[in-house]
Amino acid sequence: MGISRRDTLAIGIGGLASASIGRAAAAAPAGRALIVSTWDFGAAANAAAYARFKATGSLIDAVEAGAQVPEADASNHSVGYGGYPDRDGHVTLDAIIMDDRGHVGAVAALEDVLHPISVARRVMEKTPHTMLVGEGARQFAIAEGFDRTKLLTPEAEAGWREWLKTAKYQPVANSENQRGSALDHDTIGIVACGPDGRLAGACTTSGMAFKLRGRVGDSPQAGCGLMVEPGVGAATATGVGEEVTRIVGTARITNSMRMGLTPGAACREAVEHIAKLRGNAVKDAQVGFLAIDRNGRVGAFAHLPGFTYAVTDTEGRTTIHAAQSLKGPSGAKN
Repeated sequence: MGISRRDTLAIGIGGLASASIGRAAAAAPAGRALIVSTWDFGAAANAAAYARFKATGSLIDAVEAGAQVPEADASNHSVGYGGYPDRDGHVTLDAIIMDDRGHVGAVAALEDVLHPISVARRVMEKTPHTMLVGEGARQFAIAEGFDRTKLLTPEAEAGWREWLKTAKYQPVANSENQRGSALDHDTIGIVACGPDGRLAGACTTSGMAFKLRGRVGDSPQAGCGLMVEPGVGAATATGVGEEVTRIVGTARITNSMRMGLTPGAACREAVEHIAKLRGNAVKDAQVGFLAIDRNGRVGAFAHLPGFTYAVTDTEGRTTIHAAQSLKGPSGAKN
């Protein structure tokens, strides 16, 4: 898994309160990985995904249930309800869901709906399309019975009004782990591989805080924020979406895995390509990738240190890992 000698936080799915500190070996956690997701808050998403998988045996059900957790968490300002708005004060949501049979559904710039991941699944299952955007996505959601929900919470609105005093937009690396900060932005990506090698994935976000109205990042785009490749593996992305989109990052990773690279090596290759392509333009930008292959092996890699991810094995044990990165704390390669 490329994370030996890293500290991990072991979290039991049956009770997140019973956490203990341990050392992560290369094969950790014990058992084949089942569900992996981005950032520390992915642990709660994995718990919901694991419970749903055990109940239904469906990976699509599992990743949808996992994505719904941060979508409904008002304290998480990077996803869904409570997410920071665009610079005009509108909370707009993006989401995508995929399986390994070529099914994909996505929504972008969706407003007033609590669970964009579930709307994306309806797009996948009930339309001939792969993506709906803006007002059309909202109309479709309402027609499908989704309730209208005010997504801008008082806390998020206060953060936006404070930002308006300077109106300075600058993405901050790893702000997803700075919970409660007005700098929170970005996404949760969750990918899963069943014991039989079947694959599915989901990605959902409220996008970068205070973005230009109409901005859509990598998250809802197949091959950018998420890719599921039958018989190969699945990958998801986090960080500055524009940089992921420039190289079609997750499609690149699954293609590298198809050609024989491990998940960790494939993620690293994508990050190195961004760094070489963009040079000084990305010196302070975070981009992270997370992947799982058909054998349940997991890998991750980031441009800057600080990217974390949650891994849940087939027995329900979850660990939080710090991804290796291209640049160390001092800016030197590590």
